[in-house]
Amino acid sequence: MARHIYPCPLRWSDMDAFGHVNNVTFLRYLEEARVDFMWRLAPGNGSDAFTGGVVVARHEIDYLKPLVHRHSPVTIETWVTEIKAAYLTLRYEIKDEDALYVRAATRIVPYDLDQGRPRRVSPEEEKFLTEYLEPDPVKKGAGKASAKPAGGAERSEGAVAV
Repeated sequence: MARHIYPCPLRWSDMDAFGHVNNVTFLRYLEEARVDFMWRLAPGNGSDAFTGGVVVARHEIDYLKPLVHRHSPVTIETWVTEIKAAYLTLRYEIKDEDALYVRAATRIVPYDLDQGRPRRVSPEEEKFLTEYLEPDPVKKGAGKASAKPAGGAERSEGAVAV
């Protein structure tokens, strides 16, 4: 089981009036890590994995400790906890050597931008994602996280393009 490690720099403008990183900024940090994971690390050599587009269908975020500006980056660990026929779930931890600041999850739906509709996870994408698959520590029955149904695609309402 592998996790993607992304060193995320903090910017002065990330702070809010209370002197800590704003809650919305954490979502931007997650986006940076997700984009780095899915497009920089995804299969290369002419692969079209993830290039057709994806949309974010859901975010969950638990703010555990305030983070204040400093010169050293935070570490964002990203891994996959669920691969289904028509979506996947990423989990994240934003932390450093001293503290865990955020735990989060994002449901991502592969999307066909040309056709304007969700699509299935391709076999190539599934192969890549499986390298980062580990049981979801939050869900009961976490050992069943890797099951990919043979049935129909699930529809995500209100999805937002990444």
